[in-house]
Amino acid sequence: MARKVFVSYKYSDSLVQDLGIYEDSIFGKIKITTTARHYVDEISEHLTGDDHIYKGENDDESMENLADSSISSKLGDKIFDSSVTAVLISKGMKKPFTSEKDQWIPWEVSYSLKKQTRLGRTSSTNGVIAVVLPDENGSYEYYITRDSECNCSQLNTPFLFQILKENMFNVKEPNRRACNGSWVYSGDSSYIQSVKWSNFIANPTKYIDKAIELRDKKDDFNIVKTIK
Repeated sequence: MARKVFVSYKYSDSLVQDLGIYEDSIFGKIKITTTARHYVDEISEHLTGDDHIYKGENDDESMENLADSSISSKLGDKIFDSSVTAVLISKGMKKPFTSEKDQWIPWEVSYSLKKQTRLGRTSSTNGVIAVVLPDENGSYEYYITRDSECNCSQLNTPFLFQILKENMFNVKEPNRRACNGSWVYSGDSSYIQSVKWSNFIANPTKYIDKAIELRDKKDDFNIVKTIK
């Protein structure tokens, strides 16, 4: 079944793996610096049929002088008709020394999780998936590492925006075990699940459908919808 997908990402983040993109010019082919934006193009190419991609804000769209009502209107127009939000996790996704309330991604996640009413219609909470992009060295270890002793993957959730972090490992009745002073979770422990880019792009429909499955079980999770 086709899904309308909103993609939230840091437009100009170049701390991502090079995709080998070239553009034609009067001087021949010129190599283009790969950014998170180019990964959105890859998603668009891999979704077929009636799937739709709603792209996030451009870097030149400043929030500095926008009232909350203006932000709501802009995001409502983009997110209202979507059923899934894919958040691209990238090494440079955060603006340093900038409040999370002054960055687009937290707002986009917040509005994706809220019900909205527009012109007499009410939208449902979106399913949300965190798609982790490889860094400039082709590594995911800035966020995902393997713990062989506990036989699990570890997520560096403190790296994330708070609203993403709080919607992970938030199932009300967790299936977990202790290992080396930490909890190891099994099953669907997070409303927002994390997936490596390489796995996602190999079968995007699988992970989009999973996000919808979790949305339909949203009452099983303690979902945080506001930015702190």
